[in-house]
Amino acid sequence: MQTIVSIDKLSKTYASGHQALKKISLDIYEGEILALLGPNGAGKTTLISAICGIVTPTSGTVKISGHDNISQFRKARELIGLVPQELTLGAFETVWNTVNFSRGLFGLKKNTAYLEQLLKDLSLFDKKDSELRELSGGMKRRVLIAKALSHEPRILFLDEPTAGVDVELRKDMWKMVSRLRESGVTIILTTHYIEEAEAIADRVGVINGGELLLVEDKQSLMQSFGRKQLIVELREAIDSIPSSLQHHAVELVDGGQRLAYTYDTLSEHTGITVLLQDISAAGLSLRDLHITQSSLEDIFVDLVADKP
Repeated sequence: MQTIVSIDKLSKTYASGHQALKKISLDIYEGEILALLGPNGAGKTTLISAICGIVTPTSGTVKISGHDNISQFRKARELIGLVPQELTLGAFETVWNTVNFSRGLFGLKKNTAYLEQLLKDLSLFDKKDSELRELSGGMKRRVLIAKALSHEPRILFLDEPTAGVDVELRKDMWKMVSRLRESGVTIILTTHYIEEAEAIADRVGVINGGELLLVEDKQSLMQSFGRKQLIVELREAIDSIPSSLQHHAVELVDGGQRLAYTYDTLSEHTGITVLLQDISAAGLSLRDLHITQSSLEDIFVDLVADKP
């Protein structure tokens, strides 16, 4: 895969002494959706700001399609669209003028047809003559996306784009994200909505304390770190686990009505067959069996919990 953003040992320490980024190295591939997950203060926004040239790193380099984002800032920046977390918009300008002006800032010729289609895709076209102060928070968020896409960038950064946005608008945005990816745009997003990363991302990165803990293909991540749990529902509740089952490391849950057995998805031998045989030998009668699998959120919580 073609690398479009290359980050090498990027660090940022503020005057206060706070180290927001700690030697982060990462290659982002053309046409992928990369989700960056992390708790508040983890360094997600600082990382995006450093890549976009808004924050000057203490050390390390960033190249955008081969252009250094500091010494070749203009060439690098014109390839990037950025949707910030804050609603940074004026009050009295219209939607159309705001988006049209943003395109002009990058020295591009007018393209009325492109901007009209962009506003239609974002359900903003009927608001194009409205002043920004008249819009809801969700609509303002859409205007920020329109501004970021006005100059037809190859890379789109979305910093918490759906924060404070209702479910319907959120779904519309992700539909557009999918369409952009299909057109070849590379998308990097930070989000607190882990289910969205699980639904649309190709790769997932986890940041905590300024460190990039991992970046992996989403499916590989869930397979490698995911756990499966066999839930054995008993016909009659029990007070304690029979001694003959204790070596299986099963847990008694739901008031003794169920046994929970967690196993490694990559293990060659899960131990389930022997467990079920021993349950039967212990005289326990089964009502039902089902298997649950850990989600991306479970993996994220475990990773962050392991890293103070």
